[in-house]
Amino acid sequence: MPFQLINFALLFVPTSFDSIGIMSDQIKHECGLAMIRLLTPLDYYKDKYGTALYGLNKMQLLLQKQRNRGQDGAGIATIKFDIPPGNRYISRHRTIGPSYLKDLFDSVYHNFADCTPEQMDDAAWLKKNKPYMGELLLGHLRYGTHGANNIETVHPFLRQNNWISRNLVCAGNFNLTNIDELFNELLSFGQYPKEVSDTVTVMEKIGHFLDDEVQRIFDWYKHEGYDNIEINKFIEKEIDIKRILTRSSRRFDGGYVIAGLIGHGDAFVLRDTAGIRPAFYYHDDEICVVASERPALQTCLDIRYTQVKELQPGNALIIRKNGDISEENIKEPTERKSCTFERIYFSRGTDRDIYLERKMLGRLLAPRILEAVNHDFKNTIFSFIPNTAEVSFFGLLEGLDEELNKVKADKIQALGHDADQAAIGEILSMRVRSEKLAIKDEKLRTFIADDGARNQLVSHIYDVTYGIVHNEVDTIVLIDDSIVGAPRLETASSISCQN
Repeated sequence: MPFQLINFALLFVPTSFDSIGIMSDQIKHECGLAMIRLLTPLDYYKDKYGTALYGLNKMQLLLQKQRNRGQDGAGIATIKFDIPPGNRYISRHRTIGPSYLKDLFDSVYHNFADCTPEQMDDAAWLKKNKPYMGELLLGHLRYGTHGANNIETVHPFLRQNNWISRNLVCAGNFNLTNIDELFNELLSFGQYPKEVSDTVTVMEKIGHFLDDEVQRIFDWYKHEGYDNIEINKFIEKEIDIKRILTRSSRRFDGGYVIAGLIGHGDAFVLRDTAGIRPAFYYHDDEICVVASERPALQTCLDIRYTQVKELQPGNALIIRKNGDISEENIKEPTERKSCTFERIYFSRGTDRDIYLERKMLGRLLAPRILEAVNHDFKNTIFSFIPNTAEVSFFGLLEGLDEELNKVKADKIQALGHDADQAAIGEILSMRVRSEKLAIKDEKLRTFIADDGARNQLVSHIYDVTYGIVHNEVDTIVLIDDSIVGAPRLETASSISCQN
């Protein structure tokens, strides 16, 4: 054997922070969300930012910056406000395939290819004549690790109705554990769902109570003698989104962030009570934006970390058509249990909290690793695999440096008061040996393959640095976060670093 193998699981290291919790038993929907509400007329953005397509451009950037959350498909839906009857006010497009994001926005922007420069400068004309010129935009990225991977599985989903306030557009990042119970509840309502699907079930559950709320307001004003057209305006003003979400989510069990757009212009984002799925938002006088990733918001809007708010567990962000924005409690929060798969595999490392957590995960391993290698700094090489483990590796090095400083202090103290300068210099020259030994050369998702296929894939997608390891002498320690669950320390048996 060319070198000693160390296999060390981080899952057994006690942590002092509570942001890493449980992971879903079954990976279904680990996806990315983005929602935009433009709070001023479209010509405002044309005058200030030079384009009436400001919202679409921001949505494209938001999805691009969250592409780590979905590699199989993407979709977008928009809603225009105050469109006369007989005109389309909801637009949607979804794509799948290797160039899904490019295909999605190529298709969207193609609608403007025949516009003259004068027309592109006329926001009112564009809204009247072109799709995707809405004040509400909802985008979604799908990561298909479970179930079919076809266009029908890509969000957003539409629940259409001739009543404007009964139209519902939904997209989500969730894994509900009691879908059968929720499906049976739909049956008890008298519904006849077209499929047993968690996404459709959630949408129809919310849609049922949306219908009920609309009907409640309609009946009230009908009894007062108002005609049907007048009642539509009352519905838009008085519909209680918090009541709808409270009633529809009462039996939701699992991790979820669910976004919805209602045809007349209200919108919401609902988060689970344990904070398993992430959601962040920002708003000012111009715009309100929600995303699964905080860095995406910071980059897209050029804002600071402190300006981004986290949607709290059990709460919903509710955006009314009139521009009122509020965060409302829908269900009592429970113990915080962020999904490890979300935070380790999907979350972008440029998020401040994620970055610090990943460093801490590595730092906490240092004492137990040194026990495993008998504190042999001279003949142990520390490295990481794959590239996403680099931040944890930085934390590990900090922890190792702390431990090595303790060793140096003890050795110097043992020399006594008349210590030889050369001996002290030799002790101070002790270093943690860190090298980049394994380099992932090709992006392949090996973690969802079976064991045999995974070993075969790993042997082909990694290059190694030759000539660094002392055969039969060195121990190599690799920190690895490529598995589903949490980072671990190991050396891949398929990688040879011999001289």
